[in-house]
Amino acid sequence: MKEIKAIAFDIDGTLYPNWRLNIRVLPYFLKNIRFFLAFKKVRDILHQTAPLGDFFEYQAQLLCDVMKCDCKSAKEYIHEIVYDGLGPYFTEIKPFKNAIESFAVFKKAGFKCAVLSDFPPEQKGDIWGAKQYCDVILGSEEIGALKPSIHTFGVLSEKLGLEAHEILYVGNNIKADIIGARNAGMKTAYLLPFWRRILGLKLPQADISFKNYRQLQKIVLN
Repeated sequence: MKEIKAIAFDIDGTLYPNWRLNIRVLPYFLKNIRFFLAFKKVRDILHQTAPLGDFFEYQAQLLCDVMKCDCKSAKEYIHEIVYDGLGPYFTEIKPFKNAIESFAVFKKAGFKCAVLSDFPPEQKGDIWGAKQYCDVILGSEEIGALKPSIHTFGVLSEKLGLEAHEILYVGNNIKADIIGARNAGMKTAYLLPFWRRILGLKLPQADISFKNYRQLQKIVLN
C-alpha cells in the first residue's frame, strides 16, 4: 500500500447496499418490467464491448433491436426510465456506515479521491456528501466503455495524473471492479458480501478484502 496515492470508488453496491435500492425500486421495476429485462440484455452486451465513439447511440440501437422499437423511442425510454426515473430513489437511500467518512479520512491523509461508476454519478446528486472530497468523478458511459474495460480504468488514471499501480480501486463486483481494475494495473479492495464475511472468505484476486469501511481505513493507513 506504500505506492498508493489515490483511492477510487465504485458507487452502486459499494457505497450503499444494493438491497436498500432494490426494496424501494421494486414497484417501479414491476411497472416497467419489460423495459428493464430488455435493458439488462443491452447492458450485458455493453460490458463486453470495446470503447465506443458514441456509447449512448449504440446503447439505444441495441435496445431498439431487443424491444423492436425505433431508436428515438429507445433513447427516450432509457432517459425517462433509467437516468431520470431512478434518480429520486437514491435520495432515500443511506450509504454504508462510515463509507462517506472514508473519503474525508483518506483526503486528510493526503490521498487523492475519485469515483468511477457505470451509471451517471450525477444521478446520485452530491453522492451523499462524498463529492466535495473527490478530485475526479467519472461515469464510464461518457468514457465510452463500461467496466471491466481497461480503457475505462486507464482514463481514470489519466484524469488523476497517476500511474495505475498508484491507485487503489474499491468495489463490490468481482468481474467489473476487482478483475477490471487489476487487469488495468491498479491495486484493488473488495467489499465482502455478507456470506463471505460470515464464512471468513477473502477474495484471492483482491489486494484487500474488507468487511466495513473502518476496517478499510485501518488497512490503508497502517
